[in-house]
Amino acid sequence: MNYHWDWGVFFKPTGIGSEIYLDWFITGLGWTIALALTSWIIALFIGTIVGVARTLPNKIISNLAAGYVALFRNVPLLIQLFIWYFMVPDYLPENLEIWFKQDINPATSAFISTVICLGLFTAARVAEQIRTGIEALPQGQTNAALALGLRLPQLYKDVLLPQAFRIIIPPITSEFLNVFKNSSVASLIGLMELLAQTKQTAEFTANLFEAFTLATLIYFTLNMSLMLLMRKLEKRVQVPGLIALGGK
Repeated sequence: MNYHWDWGVFFKPTGIGSEIYLDWFITGLGWTIALALTSWIIALFIGTIVGVARTLPNKIISNLAAGYVALFRNVPLLIQLFIWYFMVPDYLPENLEIWFKQDINPATSAFISTVICLGLFTAARVAEQIRTGIEALPQGQTNAALALGLRLPQLYKDVLLPQAFRIIIPPITSEFLNVFKNSSVASLIGLMELLAQTKQTAEFTANLFEAFTLATLIYFTLNMSLMLLMRKLEKRVQVPGLIALGGK
């Protein structure tokens, strides 16, 4: 294969102001990080609520939470994104619909749709991790807490959730990394995140291999850094022997 790599292409002017092609990657990375972190906050908050609801003795609440998980886990992410971006705004009150479609920047409307979509989609997956973590704890802890007079909210807040979060750090890390990778779907509705900027650079420069190699390195470095950080957190907060005792 006679291909001559040209890494200097990233420092060439784009023809738009004083920008170089590397600036496009930096801008795209900024959108990707903003998307992923905002979506993750939503996912962790809603996922915790739904995960707790899945373990409540109230069958109605538990079944509703299970329905949420089943819905969002079994509908492809891309379809959910199109629903949030193309369909949901049509059913908003007229002033909100006009604001979303006309008043704000198209990038902002794409960002909002993607954050909501990715947050709710990931929340369903986080909920299952939370449920698993709670159910992995020895039943004796729940019985002891209730015998001491703790109410149900206190039981979850002070006993179950602090331990559950510690033992689910590995699977939660995987979901956290998936948020960064899944954020690339935003390129399909016009948000110029990292993947969109990569494709744009490849089209403008015809340096396809360089553009996608750089994007791969950025994704790899970002995810590896996050994984190493979460591993350190896991070692710091782990409860020795807890997983082995879970459920006994």
